[in-house]
Amino acid sequence: MKRLIVLLSIVLLFITGCSVTRLDNTDINKNIKTLLSDKTKFYNVYYDGYKYYIPKGVSFVDKEEYNAILRDKNNNKYYLYVDVVCYLHNTKVNYEVNKSSHFSKLLDYNKKVGYIQIDEVGNKYFIQFVYNYVKMEALVSKDDLTDTITNMAIILRSVKFNRAILESLIGENVLDYKEEEYSLFKGDSSKENFLDVVEREETDLYKQDIEDEKIDLNN
Repeated sequence: MKRLIVLLSIVLLFITGCSVTRLDNTDINKNIKTLLSDKTKFYNVYYDGYKYYIPKGVSFVDKEEYNAILRDKNNNKYYLYVDVVCYLHNTKVNYEVNKSSHFSKLLDYNKKVGYIQIDEVGNKYFIQFVYNYVKMEALVSKDDLTDTITNMAIILRSVKFNRAILESLIGENVLDYKEEEYSLFKGDSSKENFLDVVEREETDLYKQDIEDEKIDLNN
């Protein structure tokens, strides 16, 4: 009898304590509100001064300083930039909604702010997603738009900083870092740079493929 009561209690705990987030493939605004309004305390990525959570299906490609490149299950690359200087300075968001974009919105949830802007680039969509002093960018197809925004929102909402550690690491050099900050909060400031990076990476991959073919031919 006691075992039955314990089992029922566990079942009730899972039923009442866990909720399934339902997303709409056609309503970006609703999805963002749903995801960013939800608080999380899960982390699986730890660095000096900050930590965050990456969802299943997303993995690291590269990491350097406060920048990272991630890849999802659909082979889309996400470029992530953590602006610890803006965090230490409590920099305010300087962004105006762009009515000519596919989607543009200022964000303010759980005392964290930012913006998201989505622009059509050819037959793809360029996403700039800034929230909680972190920026993520990606160039994806329409079919991958919902999954990409979902993954980005899950990552961005989970970022947690440790001010004491960050101040000990760069506090004395804030003025030097300030000159090199990414200006994440100025909005639509890096589309050309981002597309240049994507094009350069694709060119490098193409060149590598050619070199690999040469090696195979020689063998």
